[in-house]
Amino acid sequence: MTPPSRRRALCVALAVASAFISPLAAALDYDSSQIYVENCVVNWKDQTYRAKWWTPPGHTPDNVDSAPNPWDTSWERVATGTPTGCPTEPVPPPPGPGNPDGPGTPGEPRKVLLSRLLADEAALTSSPLMQSVRRSVRTLDNATVEAVNPGRPQNPANVRRVESIVDEATFDYLFPLRQPEYTYHGFLQAVAKFPSMCADYDDGRDADAVCRKTLATMFAHFAQETGGHESWREQEEYRQGLMHVREMGFDETKSGYNGECGADGWSTEAWPCGTWPDGRYKSYFGRGAKQLSYHFNYGPFSEAMYGDVHVLLDSPERVANTWLNLASASFFYTYPQPPKPSMLHVIDGTWQPNAADLADGRSPGFGVTTMIMNGGVECGGTGPEHAASANRITYYRAFAAKLGVPLEPNETLGCRGMKAFAENGAGALPIYWENNWTQEPGCKLVTYQTAHSALKDGDYVQCVRRAFPEVEIVDDTRS
Repeated sequence: MTPPSRRRALCVALAVASAFISPLAAALDYDSSQIYVENCVVNWKDQTYRAKWWTPPGHTPDNVDSAPNPWDTSWERVATGTPTGCPTEPVPPPPGPGNPDGPGTPGEPRKVLLSRLLADEAALTSSPLMQSVRRSVRTLDNATVEAVNPGRPQNPANVRRVESIVDEATFDYLFPLRQPEYTYHGFLQAVAKFPSMCADYDDGRDADAVCRKTLATMFAHFAQETGGHESWREQEEYRQGLMHVREMGFDETKSGYNGECGADGWSTEAWPCGTWPDGRYKSYFGRGAKQLSYHFNYGPFSEAMYGDVHVLLDSPERVANTWLNLASASFFYTYPQPPKPSMLHVIDGTWQPNAADLADGRSPGFGVTTMIMNGGVECGGTGPEHAASANRITYYRAFAAKLGVPLEPNETLGCRGMKAFAENGAGALPIYWENNWTQEPGCKLVTYQTAHSALKDGDYVQCVRRAFPEVEIVDDTRS
């Protein structure tokens, strides 16, 4: 899922000598009390590491080798001898006086009209790709979702399409060893929550074909992420998916994946960890078909499901024992992770690789979805296909055959030799709001994660409030 804080901030490990931070510093050693921004390079235990995004205090590079996924650590090892230090970043200017020709009302310094902020937000999010992404992550209200039942004529159109392709008997056949928490009913609710999944198209695309490919892709990843992988069973390995609803070795009584919960910083402020009555933090280990992990993923998922980050931060067990165990996979399927596109946009053809993507081996096909899922571990290199990626290909072929998905001769099924998504790729859409670091109250779009998303209504104004706390926002939109 989406990594933790990618917010650019001043690297407080360096001294501010003027209006800029020095881009290089001799022998900058990691300090667990400090914050590091993207591209800070430090020494730690005779190795050299680079911060991949904003890193709060206490997040040491120790788990680079043990992290289960590349997004589970903000550090990556670089060549010994790489110059240490942090990138040049201007110090944000102090608040200036009111400007009669600027955003303030003449004679009333440091005020800004709400209508102007809303106009700024509309302009910044007007690109066709941003509008397409916004449509693709829309959700259905929970009352309607809860009313969904197998065979119900009033089910949403995308649910009825899925039922026509995978009925309950087929679901039972494909997942005969699943845990009881995974139900066909819950599967349909997970589809209903995200109307863009298996939706209609008005531009000539074959919605049924896209839906079949969607399901084959998702099921293949289920089989790899939560499957038994036990060749001795009578059920083929591709039919062993959803055997795990909780990460192996964990249950609701065991603490884990909450080490950052006590740290100060915007991420724990935005997504505050829940606690037990004795004050211990709740555990955010992997749960559900996507094995959702960490508070900075539970919080955004909770907001998408309930409009409230606290629901799943306070009750993370819901991601295991309710229909959310499958909805977490729908959430991951529809949401992009810049510079990665969403799986939805890869499968339905919205994502079209540009020259940089093609040069790096990223072409349409199942292999790109593996890069999105776990590319840092399974993709790249010049050797044979990684074993886990090879499993996914095998499972995808089997589900495709079962669901009537033709495999095109030129489809890229694996990700061997494929490079990670980059900022120059077609999927590098900035979707987070960040301080614009100017005297004009406003925010800018960035690709690293912050507390405020351009995919959420109202977050632009909240970003401005946070970035410019001394500015009064005057609501002039009421008639």
